[in-house]
Parts: sequence; C-alpha cells; structure tokens
Amino acid sequence: MTTPGAITVERMDGRAAARAEGAIRLIYAEAFAEPPYYETAEDVDATFRRFRSQTRKDTFRAILARTEDGEPAGMAYGYPLGRDTRWWDQLTEPVPDDMRRETGNRTFGLMELAVRGPWRGRGIAHRLHRALLDGIEAERVILNVHPDAKAASAAYRAWGYRKIGEARPWQGADLHDVLLLDLR
Repeated sequence: MTTPGAITVERMDGRAAARAEGAIRLIYAEAFAEPPYYETAEDVDATFRRFRSQTRKDTFRAILARTEDGEPAGMAYGYPLGRDTRWWDQLTEPVPDDMRRETGNRTFGLMELAVRGPWRGRGIAHRLHRALLDGIEAERVILNVHPDAKAASAAYRAWGYRKIGEARPWQGADLHDVLLLDLR
C-alpha cells in the first residue's frame, strides 16, 4: 500500500461497478471490519450478494477513488428508492405519510460510502459524496449510519444531513441513525 498522492474518481453505472466489485469489496471489507461495525467475512459476503442485485438496477451509480498507481482508496454507491421501498418500514418510530411517499426518483438511497484508513482525513469522502450526487434528480438523499461511527456521523452532519429517526437496517443489526439531506 502506498501513501496517497493524486486521487482520481471514476463514475460508474451498475455494469462498470459490477466489473469493479473486487476493488469496491476490498474498500468495504477493510472499512467495515473496524469498530463500531466489526463485520466478518460472512457479513461482507452478504453485502456483496445484495451489491450484485443492486448493480442490476438501471439507476444504480457508484464512484471509485483510486491513487495514481491504481490502488483503491474509497468508494460510494447508491440508487433512487423505488415506489415500493421498505426503507421507511425499518424506522423504529413512524414518520408522516408525506415523508414516506416515494415516486421512484424522489429519494436517493446512499447505500455505502467508505474510505480506506491510509486515505482518511484528506477530503476523499466528501469528494466521493459530491461526485455520487452530481447530476441526480432526487429531492433528497437518505442513509443509515451507526451512531458510534463518530467521524462518519460528523461528516454527514457537516454536509447538511439531519437525523429523522432510527432503524435496524437488517435483522440483528445495531440501531442506526437515519439521516436525510434535502437537495431542494
């Protein structure tokens, strides 16, 4: 692993992201093995089974950051929530019906954003976030973040996100904060 010099970001659709799964998986596995996540190889396998399904969506988009020598440094991906999304059903407290209403392009779901340890604190996460959202037509962005992920939570709040509730994103998951960014 090299120390970072110039970082490039590549915008990807689902097909390109599927081809880059190895790099995206490497970043994810390293970042989410750390506290507070402690994800195991089995957890990573489950995430990437979902990832393969997600990349088949026409609206899927990803950003991959690499060093000048091609080393994967960070990634982000997501897609607009469908009309029949279950995202809102995961909240521990209900939200108003108008907030839950989805049109298929109203809300962009930021599924993952991660930067490998040696490249943190250099603005790469913010750059990934901006590049991922550049050109989307959504009114808002939603994400789940572990409340003990202090740096990530602070970054999201600095970027304009606000907490709208709490959820358990999957069975057996820790309680996560649900954050929303209004793009209007």
